[in-house]
Amino acid sequence: MLLRHVPFLKSVFIYSFTAFGGPQGHMGMMVKTFVQKRKDVTEDELLEYNSFCQMLPGPSSTQTVTLIALKRGGIPLACVTLLLWVFPAALIMTLFSFLIVYIIPGNGHMGKNIPLNLFTYIQPMSVGFVCYAAARMMKTSVKYLATSSIMVGSIIATVLFRSPWVFPAVLFIAGTLSNFSNKRIPGTLQKPKRINWINLWLFASIFLLAGIFSEIARTGNWQHGFVFHLFENFYRFGSIVFGGGQALLGMIYYQYVDAPAHLHTHAVITSQQLLTGFGLVQAVPGPVFSVCTYIGGVAMSQYGPVWQLAGCLIATTAVFLPSTLLLFFFFPIYENLKHHVIIFRALEGINAAMVGIIWASGIVLFQSFEFAWSNLVVVLITFSLLYFSKIPSPLIVLGWLLMGWTFHV
Repeated sequence: MLLRHVPFLKSVFIYSFTAFGGPQGHMGMMVKTFVQKRKDVTEDELLEYNSFCQMLPGPSSTQTVTLIALKRGGIPLACVTLLLWVFPAALIMTLFSFLIVYIIPGNGHMGKNIPLNLFTYIQPMSVGFVCYAAARMMKTSVKYLATSSIMVGSIIATVLFRSPWVFPAVLFIAGTLSNFSNKRIPGTLQKPKRINWINLWLFASIFLLAGIFSEIARTGNWQHGFVFHLFENFYRFGSIVFGGGQALLGMIYYQYVDAPAHLHTHAVITSQQLLTGFGLVQAVPGPVFSVCTYIGGVAMSQYGPVWQLAGCLIATTAVFLPSTLLLFFFFPIYENLKHHVIIFRALEGINAAMVGIIWASGIVLFQSFEFAWSNLVVVLITFSLLYFSKIPSPLIVLGWLLMGWTFHV
């Protein structure tokens, strides 16, 4: 069955190597790859999927690309797509964990001989991708005065209140406001989707068992009991974190740097190693959640290289698994509910708010690095190439990588 989806999987694999800029930058790449080039989904469907994923814990861009695969080929294709999407970033962050521990131990930062200049223009390029996604989606989702007002309000709220909770709050308010119109009604009801309760039971069972084994390993002082702590920690992070990979920073800091100090034991990782990992993941394509791969490896490095590799694998599996199980459970419920009048009307406001959030993300991303006219030029050139030309997005990414290497050697 998967053989007929090989062209789609090939596109996902290429996308996983070229999708820089975190979940906001990924949206622009998804529009270019899965909407314009392949036509796997429409712009409205992509916005709807992304809005839905913002309401769930976990990595929103990972969940969005998983939903695209789910639409095409069901759960089997979605699982293969998830693995292809995560693999490149996880592999790179695994290599970085060994680099930090064995090549430059004690420094906690990248040496001058490592060519990070290659990524000089990647951040402003990502802003160009964000603006492109917002401009494209605005044409289909912001057509009236009401939706324009919702979009502007979402931009202001997202820029002013930089909290992970602003996303679900803005989407809820937008959906409520768009229900004041009684003109929009759903079309013909589709056959209800079957709800697979096994996904929810698996999520809850693994959550409970992970906690039990972690506690037994601690009280029993198992030789390699930290493996169970590691799985429990990252499974819990993936179950409750909202706001993307950046929201993980505080959780990981408390769990692996701060809490051990309060317990009068050695910190599992240093704050410098943690910040280095978050700095490195910004220059890596794919999900920002792949920083957990690096943290898992560094945390397990105390037991040797084999256990370090195991730590990378365990942390990666644990952090992506809960959000995937929740996605497979809640999405059929959402598909059934959206045909009701209240939900159907809410979608128009939610989609307009999502466009505003994407615009705001571009603004926040641009403010996050030091202003320079060269960065603004990179943003404008990237946007223009995406909007007015048919140059494939991977070639645009490759071009800026080469520019960074050429001018900053």
